Amino acid sequence: MQMLYLEDDIDLGQAVVDHLEAEGHAVHWCKRVAQARQASAFDLALLDLHLPDGEGLTLLRDWRAEGVRQPVIVLTARDQVSDRIRGLKAGADDYLVKPFDLDELLARVDAVCRRSSTARRLVIGAVVVDLATRQAEHNGERIELTAMEWAVLLCLSRHQGRIYSRPDIESALNRNGIAEAASNSIEVIVSRLRKKLGSAVISTHRGLGYRLDG
Repeated sequence: MQMLYLEDDIDLGQAVVDHLEAEGHAVHWCKRVAQARQASAFDLALLDLHLPDGEGLTLLRDWRAEGVRQPVIVLTARDQVSDRIRGLKAGADDYLVKPFDLDELLARVDAVCRRSSTARRLVIGAVVVDLATRQAEHNGERIELTAMEWAVLLCLSRHQGRIYSRPDIESALNRNGIAEAASNSIEVIVSRLRKKLGSAVISTHRGLGYRLDG
């Protein structure tokens, strides 16, 4: 699973990243809100609330207002009930108070992903894409997608209906460690996705970029 992690405490952040990566998750660790705002492709976000350049809660509200559907777990030292209520009302799917056990964090991640799995299914005509399990079907038959194809699809699905420019998509690929990003054009990847998922799934907007339709 691709995770976005917002935390400025280096010791805590490194411990969390190491634990998550040991479980097979890919973690994009941001230490500033501005960095997190640039992230385009992730399956789940872990957000601290108080950062040197802003509030994680403001970022969360902005995401929800923009239509970002990915689950979010708030990780914070603020333990008042009123703080938890604000976090949940802002759109958090769960709220974990520091200090926390790393195995409990993993359990919360699993639980949140199970609850949100139905919301992470895209149905576009005969195509069904499960973003949580990374499985795609066309007319009921399984479709195999490469890591790069999934990365592009996840980027476009972050705001379904929004047009993403080629630089937007390239940045998302680079942030997620896709080594081929520099040597393959986005046009080729989109073309491969259309062959596998159908031409109506992704539309081209000349001079602007690509949009996931449906």
